[in-house]
Parts: sequence; structure tokens; C-alpha cells
Amino acid sequence: MNFGELKIEGYAGLAPMAGVADRAFRELCREYGAAYTVSEMISSKGVSMGDRKSKSLMQLNEKERPAGVQIFGSEPQIMAQSIKTVLETKPDFIDINMGCPAPKIAGNGGGASLMKNPDLAQSIIKAVVNSTELPVTVKMRTGWDFENLNAHDLAKRAEKEGAAAVTVHGRTRQQMYAPPVNTDIIAEIKRELSIPVIANGDIVDGQSAALMYEKTNCDFLLVGRGALGRPWVFQQINAYLNDCIVIPEPPVSERMRVMVKHIKKICEYKGDRVGIREARKHAAWYMKGIRGGAEFRRQAGMLESIEQLEELAYKICKENM
Repeated sequence: MNFGELKIEGYAGLAPMAGVADRAFRELCREYGAAYTVSEMISSKGVSMGDRKSKSLMQLNEKERPAGVQIFGSEPQIMAQSIKTVLETKPDFIDINMGCPAPKIAGNGGGASLMKNPDLAQSIIKAVVNSTELPVTVKMRTGWDFENLNAHDLAKRAEKEGAAAVTVHGRTRQQMYAPPVNTDIIAEIKRELSIPVIANGDIVDGQSAALMYEKTNCDFLLVGRGALGRPWVFQQINAYLNDCIVIPEPPVSERMRVMVKHIKKICEYKGDRVGIREARKHAAWYMKGIRGGAEFRRQAGMLESIEQLEELAYKICKENM
């Protein structure tokens, strides 16, 4: 798949996830075979106002490339203005968020709420595309609700304004993350567009990735929640789609090793105080499905140091031998 002149090798990339897909996680997923990564969503208004947190979220390094920066907002001029600062981090492409269902985003005119105003959405796409020579992609949902499934229209508008690709999460904003994923709409959009169409939603292993390709004929996949506590999901997808090999979930000892490595990297980038606080949610995802998981997740919620994390990992391995 190509975004303009940017060639993407592989089958699946890491979806942008606020509070999750930070530098540490993006690097880890690339190690396991993610074809590309995308930053956490970043406020165009925050960037334009020189907000330090917004700028830190844009930081990219070579280990996570190819990598894009995702921006959100509801004002075409501000979205375009923010691109000058975004380009300082040298992203490989720009992604526009038109799919976030979170109330604080959609409730303020950004994210998925733009699907209720396709004229404004189109103006934003045009403004961003005209502000950079980098490929611009657009991430959307199937619609705001089941009565307004207008992803076809928005995808066509994105193509018209020069978007290099569109990503369609096969749910409405009303659904949030509840089933089912509407693969029919993704397939219809793929038939109607000449630019790449990327499918997103409930891709958790090689088999579900193959099924998504089969049902939609999409050009590429983005994996979001299926990678939480499971960065090896990209290895599973690549093995299955390349050679029909099913790679099972790693043993608990390996899961704990990866968990500790991941959280140490978070602490390296953000400092121990912030890193350990964020470690609690990541640890809970890594512990999903293991024997004694409920109690271990409770203990993970009280972590205060890397040493405590390593002790807990050791205890979990011993309990699950």
C-alpha cells in the first residue's frame, strides 16, 4: 500500500489510541511487526497555542517509523496552522481524526461529531491537504448513529480533496466499541474509492485479520484494542497472512517479560512518577486471562515502583508455572 510516495510494507499498523499509543508502545509494536504507527491524537488548537503537552505527544523517533501524527479539531484554519509545528517532528504522514467517540472530543465539535457536518469535515480535509506536501489520511467511523451512516459520502469527499487514504472503523459513534463491526460499509467504500481504504475494528489475531481482508477487500488494517497488552498481535497477523501459521499467545513468563520491558520504556521517556502511574493500566491488560488475574490486577493498581512491578511479575510467573 502506498500513501502517495510513502510505501507501506506489511498488513497491519497500530491505530492511534489516546493515553495508550505513546512512543514506548509504538516502538514495541514496531518490534513485533506493525507496518506503521500513529501518534496519540493531538489537539490542533493546543499545537497552535504552543501547548507543551501537545508538542510532546508529537515526538517521533526512528524506531517507530513509518509513523504519522494524528490531529483533531473543528476549525479548518487552526487545523491548517497547526501543521507547520507538526512538521517539525518530521512525521511520514498526517492523519485527521474524524472518528473519536469520546464525549470531551465529540462534544466539542471534533472527532466523530464532524460526521454530522460533512461540509465542515470536507473543509478541514482541504485545509490540511493544502498546508503540507506529506500524505494526509482521514480516520472516520461508519456514521454518527445507525440512522446516519454517511461514511461513504465523507470518504468520497476526502478523496476529492486529495486525501491519500481513508481509515474506516466499522462502528458508529453511538456504538462506541460495542459489536457488531459493519464490514459491509467498509467493502462498499472500497469499491467506490480509488485511494487506499484501511479497515479498523475487532482485529485481534491472524484469523480475524484474514476475515477482515476477505469481507472488505480493504488495502490495509489498523489494530487498536486488539494490541492492548498484546503487542505480539502483529507477529500473529503477519505469520498467518504470510504463511497460514497460527502463533499462539505467548506463555505467561514471556508476557511478563514484555510487560516489564514496556513499562521500563515508558518510565525512560516520561519519568518514573508518570510511568508507574501509567503502568497500572498496561499491567492489567498484560494480565488479562491469566490464573489469578483479578487479584494480580488489583495489586497492579497499587504499583509504586519498577521494583514492585518486577516482584509482581515474578509472583505471577510462579503462580502460573
